[in-house]
Amino acid sequence: MVTIWFLFKFETKWLHINKHMETRRDVFQAIADPTRRAIIQLIAKQPLNLNTVADRFDISRPAVSKHIRILTECGLITIHQKGRERFCNANLRSLKEVSEWVEKYRTFWNDRLDTLEDLLNNE
Repeated sequence: MVTIWFLFKFETKWLHINKHMETRRDVFQAIADPTRRAIIQLIAKQPLNLNTVADRFDISRPAVSKHIRILTECGLITIHQKGRERFCNANLRSLKEVSEWVEKYRTFWNDRLDTLEDLLNNE
């Protein structure tokens, strides 16, 4: 959580605002990248330590680490310490937002296409 302080001059009075900002990323942003989708798919099967995840991809460890950080920031994965190792767990409940958004548009387009089909059949 980041705290930002703003001072505004409004009609010769200073106004002090404390605004809390969350640095959480958008789930849609996270799943837009194919590597991150592959990481989610990999750890959805079972929790894996960070080294195992990095070994499965043909990119640098810092790149994998950045992808994992983004997935963690949006809540799609969690990291927990077990002994000296850190493990990634999938938290697929965060994908509910994506599912609801897709379903809304699926319903919209199905209704539109049904209307078009009815129109074409009646001509």
